[in-house]
Amino acid sequence: MDTKDRIKKVFVDLLRIKPGELKEGMKLYDSIGVDSTEMVEAVIALEKEFRVKLNPKEITKFSTLEDIEKVISAKSA
Repeated sequence: MDTKDRIKKVFVDLLRIKPGELKEGMKLYDSIGVDSTEMVEAVIALEKEFRVKLNPKEITKFSTLEDIEKVISAKSA
């Protein structure tokens, strides 16, 4: 499973949605209604999944799955 698929799985599990509901470039807050509490839960799950520490500045850049993938990929390298 690649990085993007693992990130998707975190959101699918957290939000209890179908994987097909997460599309390329989709805005997490606007398109699927992720709220701030869910984003905090997602960040905690992502930190556990990828064994990285995400700082608040990075988290504020999270708008799409691709944004999250860029940050995590940079930390995992």
